[in-house]
Amino acid sequence: MPLAQIAYSGRGVERPRYYANAHHRDVLDIVSHPMHVESARGLNANIDREGFTLAIHESAVTDWRDPTQIAGVYAAEIAALVQNVIGADEVKVTPHGILRFSEKSGLAGSGNNSHPARFAHIDVADGSSRMMAERTAGGRPFRRYAAINIWRALSPAPQDVPLALCDARSVGPSDLIVADAIFDEPDGREWGFEGLLVGHNPGHRWFYYPDMHAGEVILFKTKDSDENVARHIPHVAFNDPSAPGNAPPRSSIEMRATAYWWE
Repeated sequence: MPLAQIAYSGRGVERPRYYANAHHRDVLDIVSHPMHVESARGLNANIDREGFTLAIHESAVTDWRDPTQIAGVYAAEIAALVQNVIGADEVKVTPHGILRFSEKSGLAGSGNNSHPARFAHIDVADGSSRMMAERTAGGRPFRRYAAINIWRALSPAPQDVPLALCDARSVGPSDLIVADAIFDEPDGREWGFEGLLVGHNPGHRWFYYPDMHAGEVILFKTKDSDENVARHIPHVAFNDPSAPGNAPPRSSIEMRATAYWWE
């Protein structure tokens, strides 16, 4: 692939802040850098090594915009998939999906948190992630937890704005910048937590899965309490320079799960 533009965070803002919906309120210093984004097909990526993997997964969902199907069918499918991939004792899945659309579709911003994630980030910082895991565990003690995102392209190949994933082994602690992630809900409520932005490092190794179809999903880590494996990976939506101009606008659904190893 020719060089692709990856949107990194500069260090010109003391405390960056970004919103799920009202991006005009973001306080960010974004600097694009040309980076090689390699095809991960044939890489045989492992979620505990690179921090991501590809799985074949056929779903019984017939309408991805039906929240009852997502909660009643897809969440259970995803729990079983994550447990099979990572080998946890139990997997708990947030019972709603995040639908996102590339700008060319005209649907970006049409729903809650429906913009593609246009700057490199890790969803949640260590402290906030731990609190979320403890809350979801309901007081049950665990020896390890891992927060996993499950990403599926719904539009046909090729995707104009695919998901790029950074090999965890190429990311250092000094690359990460603490920021405030704020969810501005349609009803006017706001809540937030600490997320991580990513500063440019020429040693980063970026990958993507070209020509995804609806029977494939990417699983990637946003946090793992086990420090002996890949703990979390930067990811970002990017314009694929190899996609033809008439490539269908990307639509995708993301689910979030927490895997537990109980004490």
